[in-house]
Order: sequence, then C-alpha cells, then structure tokens
Amino acid sequence: MNADWNTKYGTRRVRHDPPTLDEAIFAAVGITDDQEQQAEIAAALMGMPLDVVQAEVKKQVRTNSRITSTRVIAGEQGAQRSVVVERRVVRRFGNDKRTGT
Repeated sequence: MNADWNTKYGTRRVRHDPPTLDEAIFAAVGITDDQEQQAEIAAALMGMPLDVVQAEVKKQVRTNSRITSTRVIAGEQGAQRSVVVERRVVRRFGNDKRTGT
C-alpha cells in the first residue's frame, strides 16, 4: 500500500509494509515463553486463525531448539551443573551519524 504526500518540494511516496507472521511470532516470543500464549498473541497481531499460527509457532520452536543446546558438566565431587550455549545474531549497521561509528 502506498501513500502520496504533497509537499512544497513535490509529491512524496511512502511505502508501507505490513508485518509478517514471523515478525509477529518474534514479538510474541519476547513477551512470553509459553507457546500457547505466543500463538494467541501472534494471531491477535496478525488477525489470523489460531490454528494456522500455532503450526508456525511449533515450526519456529523446532528450528530455535537447534540453536540453543544444553551441556551437563560434572563439577566438583560429581555434582552436575548445566551450561546453556546460545548463538546470538549481532546486527551491525553501517556508518551511523548519531554514534559516530
């Protein structure tokens, strides 16, 4: 959907991209850890049926479980402790005039 603005410099077009289902699920994951609630939040954001969104949430949980793994390490006197290893995606932006980098 495009919107035209008439300015003193001429007509300006603004592009509007509605959010995707993946973006709605990502937002829901940031709010809660419960898969059922994530599906409800994403369905409400997108205006989609709950069963369709639940299937997508389950797919994303399967792919995200491959990224995070838990290792059990034997410590002192045979006590076990868990270590969670996560891969983080770092987004870097080009020359940012605000930060000077």
